Amino acid sequence: MKTKIIFIHGMFQNGKSWDKWMSYFTSKGYECVAPSWPLHEGEPATLRQDPPAGLGELSLATVINKFRQLVASEPEKPIVIGHSVGGLIVQILANEGLVKLGVPIASVAPNDMISFDWGFIKNSALITNPFKGDDPFMMDLESFHQSFCNTMSMEETQVAYEATATHDSRNVLRDCLGSDGRIDLDLPHVPLLFIAGEEDQIIPADLDDKNAKAYTYESSVTDYRKFAGRGHWICGQNGWEEVAGVVADWIAAYENSPAFVNSSSPLN
Repeated sequence: MKTKIIFIHGMFQNGKSWDKWMSYFTSKGYECVAPSWPLHEGEPATLRQDPPAGLGELSLATVINKFRQLVASEPEKPIVIGHSVGGLIVQILANEGLVKLGVPIASVAPNDMISFDWGFIKNSALITNPFKGDDPFMMDLESFHQSFCNTMSMEETQVAYEATATHDSRNVLRDCLGSDGRIDLDLPHVPLLFIAGEEDQIIPADLDDKNAKAYTYESSVTDYRKFAGRGHWICGQNGWEEVAGVVADWIAAYENSPAFVNSSSPLN
């Protein structure tokens, strides 16, 4: 029986953003779940029209604790795939020894790692703006197009926005840049595969690369793959199957390998 896969979404999304990946990996024999963060459960359109009370106060720690409890309750360690802030949560859970394999996609980086790319600076500043207090960040179609779907047409963006976009807590990203977003990069760890989009305006590819290279334990597997022409919506835009296929092949290569022993990567 194959290992269970848990998908973790990022900001401005909920579990529905993983529907295509859930179907893809289920067809390969995996049991898959994609739980939504606290205050993110339900239909995205409803969540946009009527944001849940307390959304602006949601913290990263609250989100992490939900998934920490979920993975700890599994009879065997799961494979965890996460996007954006979900990618950071994957790294945190791997750092705590709670998962079998981890795939951070377009991942927020730990330990105050930043990029001086203009898209990163602009989007981070807009979300974390201290003058906005606990007011949620209200994601509109234009912002979604500029940040998530910059490599897509407005028509394609509108489909993605209506199906998956939510508003979110500024405090989650603020916390990512604080103590709750810190991990020990010198520890041995289970295999990790970092995925980057070449045109990502939220998490630039150079930050994904920097994040992967920051892991120092030489006998642990830390792989990195950049996809040309992809934005932050890398898991949903046209060609997502290629990304999912690379992830599936990588999982197959390491699923039954010893946790901390390096081997020949299928990406090399």
